[in-house]
Amino acid sequence: MGIRRKRTRRPTPVVPELCDLCARTFPPQEAVCGHVADSSAVHPDDPLHDGLRRVTACCEAHLELIRAAYRQRPFVREELWAGKIGRVLTSGRPVLSMTELACRTGLDEPDIRRAIAWHNERRRRLDG
Repeated sequence: MGIRRKRTRRPTPVVPELCDLCARTFPPQEAVCGHVADSSAVHPDDPLHDGLRRVTACCEAHLELIRAAYRQRPFVREELWAGKIGRVLTSGRPVLSMTELACRTGLDEPDIRRAIAWHNERRRRLDG
């Protein structure tokens, strides 16, 4: 007859947080978090959070500096729309028509066309 050993649970490792300003790491319970407007932020599965980026700081002063930096950045609606289109095109079933794309993104056709034009112009600038 064998000896039964009691299984011990390994503690779950604590993943530290990282300050978005100074890159200091610290325990999660010390995090100071907030949201900022950011047209490049598209939530993977919750369209209500599109355009909002969660930021983390090590203290209130750093959170305010992060917020101030984001207030200086332009909010480009076409960038946000392009992100929404990208999310739809890379998830779920394929999009077969402009009407279906409009339904799945919540955008209308003129906005979709503006987003595509913005995306194409940005790619041209980045490619050379």
